[in-house]
Amino acid sequence: MQRRMLTKEDEASTGGEDIEVRREDQEKINKFSTLHQKETGLEAELKSKQKEKEDLDEISTELELVDEDEKVPYKIGDCFVSLPQPEVLELLSASTENIDKDVSGLEEKLGTIREEMQELKVALYARFGRSINLET
Repeated sequence: MQRRMLTKEDEASTGGEDIEVRREDQEKINKFSTLHQKETGLEAELKSKQKEKEDLDEISTELELVDEDEKVPYKIGDCFVSLPQPEVLELLSASTENIDKDVSGLEEKLGTIREEMQELKVALYARFGRSINLET
């Protein structure tokens, strides 16, 4: 990262003097930081769920090639149980549906968090201008 000194115009546009940080400003900054941390966590969880869904879809595709009479190991908790192929496909389908619900819930939460962060950005940039950096 390259550091540079502000030009006279940039310094003049920031107001030149320090802007007092009021209690409500600090609360908004703290709220933004908290939301940013939540957003980061939810994005990681969402990525994980999407990967899990991809894996389940791939397994379902592979299992369709197996004979229907053949028993297939299916993991339940910490152990594997041999089940008939159609039953395993049903269980995988149910798991995929649950993951879809989780993904849509996470996307909804992310949308709400991002909207709130945007509102805070607008308020804080209006108050502090170039004196604050809220880019994530």
